[in-house]
Amino acid sequence: MNRIYKTSGILCLSLISTLTYAQTKFQPQDTEFYTPIIRTVTTSKNQAPSDAIVLFDGTNLNQWVSAKDIQSKAPWNIENGILTCTPQSGDIQTKENFEDFQLHIEWKSPEVIKGEGQGRGNSGIFLQGHYEIQVLDNNNNPTYVNGQAGSIYKQQPPLVSAVKSAGQWHTYDILYTAPRFNADGILIKKGIVTILHNGVVVQYNTQIEGTTEYIGLPKTLVHGPGPIVLQDHGDKVSFRNIWIRRL
Repeated sequence: MNRIYKTSGILCLSLISTLTYAQTKFQPQDTEFYTPIIRTVTTSKNQAPSDAIVLFDGTNLNQWVSAKDIQSKAPWNIENGILTCTPQSGDIQTKENFEDFQLHIEWKSPEVIKGEGQGRGNSGIFLQGHYEIQVLDNNNNPTYVNGQAGSIYKQQPPLVSAVKSAGQWHTYDILYTAPRFNADGILIKKGIVTILHNGVVVQYNTQIEGTTEYIGLPKTLVHGPGPIVLQDHGDKVSFRNIWIRRL
């Protein structure tokens, strides 16, 4: 046993000496590279990054259509640079489809508090048209935790509840990696999402189990790139400053 131990020790010392010797032969520039040149993205306060697609800047709904009829204009109302859901008019969705992306969106529930639970300031942001990130007035408004603001609806509650009073603006910053399917339509990788709600991480590399169903379990739906959808849930929820970056 002593002989084996000593032999092992000699081998270890020899290996360390070899690695140390090899390390001394490197120069700093041996591990530096200068190409490809990284593209530059400019940023400024309260402005979308220079490489973002601006989905709503307060002036028009040119990037949106009715989700009920994509040949029709988005039926929601713009006033003073703010987009507000017109109840019973239906969801709206982007004209463009997206796969992996960074999405920034600001929203607020109505200042006049009406209803409770899921009936207060309810809307939703659907990623690729299938996976809902809940929008809801969470302030002093108990509901099922996987249906509160910041949740992946009916799947995963937020890590914390980043509440604000009714009528105050919230921000969502969403990093999303879409699910992947092979040529036979078999799911090979589930979608992943990270969400910052008012600057606080509420979902971190969270796996999306499938479609966000109101009734029943998530479903696996084979799809490619899809739109961003804003939900008409019957409440006058408002939105502003919406932009997206493809990743």
